[in-house]
Amino acid sequence: MDALKEEVAAVAARMVVEEGLEYGAAKRRAVKQMGLPLRTALPDNQQLEAAVEDYIAIFCAETQPGELRALRVLALEWMERLEPFRPHIAGAVWHGTATRRSDIYLQLFCDDSKSAEIGLIDRGVRYEPRTVIGFHGEAVDALSVQAYCADLGEHVGVHLLIYDFDDLRGALRADGHGRRPRGDAAALRGLLHDRAP
Repeated sequence: MDALKEEVAAVAARMVVEEGLEYGAAKRRAVKQMGLPLRTALPDNQQLEAAVEDYIAIFCAETQPGELRALRVLALEWMERLEPFRPHIAGAVWHGTATRRSDIYLQLFCDDSKSAEIGLIDRGVRYEPRTVIGFHGEAVDALSVQAYCADLGEHVGVHLLIYDFDDLRGALRADGHGRRPRGDAAALRGLLHDRAP
């Protein structure tokens, strides 16, 4: 990675950790903050993730493990509540780079795209519908909830991305580094058990 991409990744990593920005938004804002041209070549997500890991190791080594655990516990609670919709966790909470500023991203693989929304209504859960970019780069419906995390003493964004059941095929394939991009409740329980204090 060239020096300019490393610098953009370092600035963006601070924004990801300290402000909870998503990778794309952090890279764009880093370019703007650095006064670089809009067409500046950006680091890829793997490069940014490495910079985030470095930032956490330097500046958040004492607090981040506890914050990550609290977010994973909250995510598991939601996954258990949403079990009929085949929830899978993705993003920073799954990959281990989350801090208290990170949101939780759960991908629901539903037989009927409206069933998750009806399930939230039936449970009296207030949500905000929106459209986000999915893991194939397509527009995906999402339901965003503010959930209280007792261990952190604050509310956390929980975003439920709605996919068709057929999208689950191939969604669990490992990436180029052998990591699974998402995991089910059993996989998340395994991470919590492996890292128990």
